[in-house]
Amino acid sequence: MADGAYDDRDGKIWMDGKLIDWRAAQVHVLTHALHYASSVFEGERAYNGKIFLSRKHSERLHYSAGELDFEIPFSVDEIEAAKAQVLEANGLTDGYVRAVAWRGAGEDMGVASARNPVRLAIAAWGWGNYYGDAKMKGAKLDIAKWKRPSPETIPVHAKAAGLYMICTTSKHAAEAKGCSDALFMDYRGYVAEATGANIFFVKDGEVHTPLPDCFLNGLTRQTVIEMLKERGVTVHERHIMPEELEGFEQCWLTGTAAEVTPVGQIGDYTFEVGAMTRDIAQDYEDFVRS
Repeated sequence: MADGAYDDRDGKIWMDGKLIDWRAAQVHVLTHALHYASSVFEGERAYNGKIFLSRKHSERLHYSAGELDFEIPFSVDEIEAAKAQVLEANGLTDGYVRAVAWRGAGEDMGVASARNPVRLAIAAWGWGNYYGDAKMKGAKLDIAKWKRPSPETIPVHAKAAGLYMICTTSKHAAEAKGCSDALFMDYRGYVAEATGANIFFVKDGEVHTPLPDCFLNGLTRQTVIEMLKERGVTVHERHIMPEELEGFEQCWLTGTAAEVTPVGQIGDYTFEVGAMTRDIAQDYEDFVRS
């Protein structure tokens, strides 16, 4: 598939139960999700024709919709079949898959939208390294001015579009400073995550990662923790204070798009792209293609 604007490409997108031409996959300007962020999504990667943790992604899509008080009108099995159709229709064996469900345009155009239809679309395209050459030299992160919110304010464990508003603004600010991404603290001041990836640190041969009690416990994060434990590495899931960054030796990010990406710098703190980082990155690359 050629590069270019995402609304102007050749290919097929699965939408509301059928494959349609890429350019025809459109919604009305009065779609509820556009105005009130009533949308949930999943980002997934296919390797050698197989989507990694595909069913877990589909199940989480249903969970996220429930957290936003709507029900997706397609079962997990139907979503699984649709994703396979999309990959085949676009001739992809390796690629990125985006499933998105949202409240569409209907009889309601206020905050409430119970009478509006719920829609679902699935697209796929080729997508390389999310952070470019950072996999070799380590990404550079800014520290965001925004903080991850309290679970009492928003459904923090859903993969919901509204939660990414501060991610967009924070990543724009980071890129303006020559950084690849930004690191969030949470509402209590603890280290949380990057704009679209979880974070890990290494000190004295042990791994430390923020406890996901107010942000998404990523599927890649869970996979990497299990891989580390299988290697006999001690993993501490805990609250991490910002001043602890100075004492960590290595750092990496995890996410479906990011995969395992080393971090070389966060603000004024620097990290080596050390052996453990390189090893877990390679192990993950091997595992998802096995």
